[in-house]
Amino acid sequence: MLIDRLLDYVSYETTSAEDSETTPSTPGQWDLAKHLKQELEDLGLEQVRLDEHCYVYGYLPGDPAYLTLGLIAHMDTSEQASGKDVKPRIIENYDGTDIKLNPEVITSVERFPDLKDYIGKTLVVTDGNTLLGADDKAGIACIMEVLETLQKDKSLKHGPLWICFSPDEEIGGGTRYFNYDLFKVDFAYTLDGDRPDCIEYENFNAASAVVDINGISVHPGSAKDKMVNALQVAHEFHAMTDPDARAEKTEGYEGFNLLMGLEGEVGHARMQYIMRNHDMDLLRKQKKDFERIAETLNKRYGYDVVDLKLRDSYRNMKEKFQGHMEPIELVRKAMEECGMEFKAQAIRGGTDGASLTWNGILCPNLGTGGQYFHGVHEFWCKEDGELVVRMVLKLLGLAKR
Repeated sequence: MLIDRLLDYVSYETTSAEDSETTPSTPGQWDLAKHLKQELEDLGLEQVRLDEHCYVYGYLPGDPAYLTLGLIAHMDTSEQASGKDVKPRIIENYDGTDIKLNPEVITSVERFPDLKDYIGKTLVVTDGNTLLGADDKAGIACIMEVLETLQKDKSLKHGPLWICFSPDEEIGGGTRYFNYDLFKVDFAYTLDGDRPDCIEYENFNAASAVVDINGISVHPGSAKDKMVNALQVAHEFHAMTDPDARAEKTEGYEGFNLLMGLEGEVGHARMQYIMRNHDMDLLRKQKKDFERIAETLNKRYGYDVVDLKLRDSYRNMKEKFQGHMEPIELVRKAMEECGMEFKAQAIRGGTDGASLTWNGILCPNLGTGGQYFHGVHEFWCKEDGELVVRMVLKLLGLAKR
């Protein structure tokens, strides 16, 4: 069953690590990868492999009268919350009230009002100490369920199908070593979203900023006009950023700068930001604003107190779909035949699909049934996950050449 697959996969600790220099960034991802490789072999897929970079691939032959498609999900989970010793709990026939994860942590309807959408459904929640890992182990579970269904029911029509389970998506490395020579498809889909009735084919343009503050540490008793407190300068830097362009104050197509980390002492501090905007020109302006702040502080203190490093991460895939809407229209038709209302929304984030699209494989993003990713309030809805599986099976059956 689909729910059993998810419960199995979340038992693996696969939290990725931004500061790692290896691929995968954490050893636990190898454990899940080996498990998934064996599952693909047991399901009878061909060309199953686990490569030296921890990518799992498999191929299911199909009718050449149908398009060759790809399905992709990632194995790692976000380091914004622990993924160790996940203890999921099943809530059947959810009644629409607050969910008490533990005595200190409550998923409240007041803070999360869309919980009301799940009344009567079966939810899988955390114990309030870790994330669940539905991002993106629910995607893996849905793909495996699709494969098993196709293998059991030979009456279901489909074309050749490539599968990939990738590492390190959460830290921007999900396509770093992707095997484009092997993964020959007409187009593909990542299963890495939330609601089953939404397809996403536009995303943020993304950049990151590392701000090193080089202070001057002097004994506080003789610090007058000599000390430069790096922590204080860091606060000055942040105060000079646009207060309205912060994640907690934005929605829809509004971009933001998010301070992800601040650590240091008097002599040195480091700030880490992510920068997001659907409009590339506006993202360039955000980066220019950071450069201006650094220049202003360096002039103010009379030396290079701020060392700013900016790095582009991924780009909005929307423009690549202009004139190439077949992957989107196929999903629209599949959703309609499943009795679903088709919706397209812009991702306030990014997926491996953005990088794949820019590298030649059109790859929009589909839902998995999960919600509130990257934190202890994350949950997954069984009925929504089952709907994803049904819709993907329908999609494969409609993908004629």
